[in-house]
Amino acid sequence: MAGATATQDIELIPTKGGGGGGPAGGNGDQGGRGDDGVEPADGRVPQRTYITGMTVGLGGILMFFMALVSAYIVRKGMPNSGWVPLPKMPPILWLNTAILISSSFTLTRARRLFRSGDEAGFRHLWALTTVLGLFFLVGQILAWGKLVHAGVYLASNASSSFFYVFTGAHGLHLAGGIIGLLAVLLRPTVRLTRGTATEVAAMYWHFMDGLWVFLFLLLTLGR
Repeated sequence: MAGATATQDIELIPTKGGGGGGPAGGNGDQGGRGDDGVEPADGRVPQRTYITGMTVGLGGILMFFMALVSAYIVRKGMPNSGWVPLPKMPPILWLNTAILISSSFTLTRARRLFRSGDEAGFRHLWALTTVLGLFFLVGQILAWGKLVHAGVYLASNASSSFFYVFTGAHGLHLAGGIIGLLAVLLRPTVRLTRGTATEVAAMYWHFMDGLWVFLFLLLTLGR
C-alpha cells in the first residue's frame, strides 16, 4: 500500500545487571567492617567492646577504693577518735613499690615488642612482668609478717585495720591481674594477633600499679 511504512519488530534485549548498576554482588565492603567499629570480618567481638568493658570494671574498682579512702579520712579526722598511727611502715613496702613500678615498664616494653613482631622478646618481658607481680605479693605478705611480729594486728586500732584492708584488697585485685597476665602468656600466638588480650591486660595492670602508688603515699604521708 502506497504511503504505508513497513513495520519491523524490534527485539528488546534486557540488559543484565540493570543499566547503571554496580557489579553483581559487589558492595565494596567485603569483610572490612572490623576497623569501622561495627563488626569484625570474622564475626568476633570488636576490640573496643572489651576495652569499654574493662574501663567500666576499673571504674567500679576505683569507686570501691575511693569509698575506703573516704572512710579512712573521716575516721582519722573524728575528734577523740583515739587514732593511733602505725609506729613505722615496713621498709619492704618501698621495695615492693619499686618492683611494681618496674613491672609497668617491662609490660610497656613487652607490648612494643609484640607490635613489632618480636614474639620471643614479647613473651620474655611479659613473663618477667608476671614474676615481678608475684614478687610484689610476696613482699606484701612479708610486710604483714613484720607488723604481726611487732604486735600490730588487724584489730589493734583503726589505723592498722585500714592498713590491712587497703593492702589486702589491693593484693587480691592484683592477684587477678597476675592471672590475666598468665592467661595471655599461655595463649598461642595465633590467638593474640589482634592484640585485644594484651591491651586489656595492660590496662588493668597499669591501673593496679597507679592505684598502689596512691595508696602507698596515703598510708605513708597521711598516717
